[in-house]
Amino acid sequence: MNEREFQFTKHDFERLRQLVNEQTGIKLSDHKQEMLYSRLSRRLRALNLNSFSSYYKRLKSDGGEELVHFVNAVTTNLTAFFREPHHFKLLEQVLLPQLLAKKQTTRRLRIWSAGCATGEEAYSIATVVKEIVPADWDVKILATDLDSSVLEKGKQGAYEEDKMSTVSPVRLRRWFKNGSDTHPRQVQVAEELQELITFKHLNLIDSWPMHGPFDIIFCRNVVIYFDKTTQKILFERFANIIDDNGYLLIGHSENLFQLTTRFRLLQQTVYVKCC
Repeated sequence: MNEREFQFTKHDFERLRQLVNEQTGIKLSDHKQEMLYSRLSRRLRALNLNSFSSYYKRLKSDGGEELVHFVNAVTTNLTAFFREPHHFKLLEQVLLPQLLAKKQTTRRLRIWSAGCATGEEAYSIATVVKEIVPADWDVKILATDLDSSVLEKGKQGAYEEDKMSTVSPVRLRRWFKNGSDTHPRQVQVAEELQELITFKHLNLIDSWPMHGPFDIIFCRNVVIYFDKTTQKILFERFANIIDDNGYLLIGHSENLFQLTTRFRLLQQTVYVKCC
């Protein structure tokens, strides 16, 4: 086994793991020690520090600037266009048509992508919305994430070509354009999609500035990083901000069993607010 560049004791791990939990709500298991070392050692190099002890002191004393880098380093941002495609098929064929019938009076739709990472989920939602919802409806999509650096990527709406393999050729031609001379291997999201989305920094365990109600919330593969107590609190807050009979979509490895009674199961990983 190669010798580590920096000493990383059990005490270092426990202190930093606790700080991760305090700042993000994420509960790191013991087997995440190597992951934490790998990601945070980059910050030690950037700051020219020689120990995790001195890095911890920096985190506690710098007034928050390094905490932003710390949070960005430890959060996971795995995403893709039309990831878990059954959700987008349901959105197209069931959820949006039902909402269009229900909301004929107000002609208003609000959708939240919670934990949007670099924005692929939000743009996937926007694509289906533009294809289904009449142009004269008032539609807004909120995309939030804890990691400020990935939000900037989402705002720019420019992606490497190899990220587009999950987008159909028809949608690729309609909603994306080829990169510029300076970035020939990138594609740019159409302005029509970008105009639907507002990207905002948000820590789900902190207070929420928005009041809703939302018709649909996507919060997929996010709560798996929280303990059961935090999950219960989060689902209660989602229920409070979702419209009556609104929809909550979660990740394939998540469920609401014994966490809340305020949603009923529509189909796997898709719930309807019932009370």
